[in-house]
Amino acid sequence: MILKNGMIYDSVHPEPYQGDVAIRDGRIAAVGGEVAALPGEEIVDVSGKRVYPGLVEAHCHLGLDNYGMGFEGHDYNEMNDMLACQMRAIDSFNPMEKGVGMALEGGVTTVGTGPGSANVLGGTFMAVKTWGRCVDDMVVRTPVAMKCAFGENPKRCYKDKGDSTRMTTAAKLREMLFRAREYMERKEAAGDDVLKRPAFDMKLEALIPVLRGKIPLKAHAHRADDICTAIRIAKEFGVKLTLEHCTEGHMIVEEVRRSGAPVAVGPTLTHAGKIEVENRTFATPGILAAAGCQVSIITDSPVIPQQYLPLCAGLAVKAGMDPFAALQAITINPAKHLGVEDRVGSLEVGKDGDVVVTDGDIMVSDTHVVAVIVNGQKVVG
Repeated sequence: MILKNGMIYDSVHPEPYQGDVAIRDGRIAAVGGEVAALPGEEIVDVSGKRVYPGLVEAHCHLGLDNYGMGFEGHDYNEMNDMLACQMRAIDSFNPMEKGVGMALEGGVTTVGTGPGSANVLGGTFMAVKTWGRCVDDMVVRTPVAMKCAFGENPKRCYKDKGDSTRMTTAAKLREMLFRAREYMERKEAAGDDVLKRPAFDMKLEALIPVLRGKIPLKAHAHRADDICTAIRIAKEFGVKLTLEHCTEGHMIVEEVRRSGAPVAVGPTLTHAGKIEVENRTFATPGILAAAGCQVSIITDSPVIPQQYLPLCAGLAVKAGMDPFAALQAITINPAKHLGVEDRVGSLEVGKDGDVVVTDGDIMVSDTHVVAVIVNGQKVVG
């Protein structure tokens, strides 16, 4: 398939350019200029249209929410165990959920989805495409991160079950990391001697990839002090970290920048429904990006419907964010955030054939998505 004569926004070059995009064998084969068609190859004229990479979200609960069923039907918060690190998003994801199809129609082709923030440790996130029938065939990478949470949510959800202060939340997380490190060291010391190995512990096993630096802690943190606590604990254990929500990140810009942690900002298109988000503003992603942070913009769907991801980026532009930085915040940056930038997030040769065609600026509300291509197959339009 060749998309001919479109205005290409590849998320690599700041300025768009006119040209063709060739997709062959499910991957991008050529970008820009005039591409010669192979015998029998489908040619789609996109003159007057804009061509973008499939949009990517770094943090949501899509497919685990059970669209239309409300809080009682969701499958993303385990409410019986505040330390549920053994949980895996792949085991709750429903490809048939209506919200997944709505995301696809909106041009969001890959999401990082997983457990919510009720738990101190909630389990692992995955990166998954929004098109398919069985999650095993849709996964881009799993796991991509271990979810942990600070602030109001664990306190509220477990106030009668052993967690009523921010001190307790931090202590519970530290304890699990200490235990997992000891467990890992004992396993390594035992080598092949089964009799010397510690008794199997599924929770501690799940934390070993974090301690080995294979996946980061994905830290839910809104308030500035919670952000600093997440950074502090990650430093203590020498583990990777991503900062999720980062609502007050604009108030501690230098601390966030110095941490080096990728930042996923949002959801911002909502009422400030709790104290820790009272300083929420669409200016945050632009401020952090201008300071040199790797910024993604998120809906945290179902908080904001997934298909409105580009609208959230547009509102960040309205609040002062550079338009190209905003585009990167819903394409290549979240791909990097999830560790899947070799597959998705930009229009580059060799990457998955995930492409969105629109009739205008994708970050403007009256723009229509006219086609969505995933893995080289036209699935919308």
